[in-house]
Amino acid sequence: MFKNLIPKLFYDRLDDGLAFFVDALGFELLYRDDAMAVIARDGAKAYVVASPEYAAKDRPELGIEVDDVDAVYLEMAARAPLLLHPNARTVQLKPWGAREFAMLDATTVCVNFREWPKA
Repeated sequence: MFKNLIPKLFYDRLDDGLAFFVDALGFELLYRDDAMAVIARDGAKAYVVASPEYAAKDRPELGIEVDDVDAVYLEMAARAPLLLHPNARTVQLKPWGAREFAMLDATTVCVNFREWPKA
C-alpha cells in the first residue's frame, strides 16, 4: 500500500535548497551530507540534492496540501515575505475549488500551499 511520495529537489548548491526549505519554510533538517539532505515538516518530506546538472534541467513546482491555508499563509508571510510568489502572493480561491498561495525561491522552485474545501 502506498504511504508517501517523496520528491528529490535538485539544486546547484545544497545550501540554496536548505535556505528555502529549512530557513524560509520551516522544514526540519533530518539528515545532511555533502551531496544530499533529508527535510521534513509535519507529513511532508523531501530530499534536497546537490546536482548542478539536474538543477539546470528542472525547477519543480510542488504542492503541499494543508489543513488551514490561512494560518500557513500568516506564518510564511511573517517568515519570508520576499519569497511570496509574485503571481500568488495572497490566498486565492482557484477555479478548481482549492484556496492557495505560493512561495518562490531565487532559483524558481515553487511551492504551492493548498487547502481543499471540506466535504
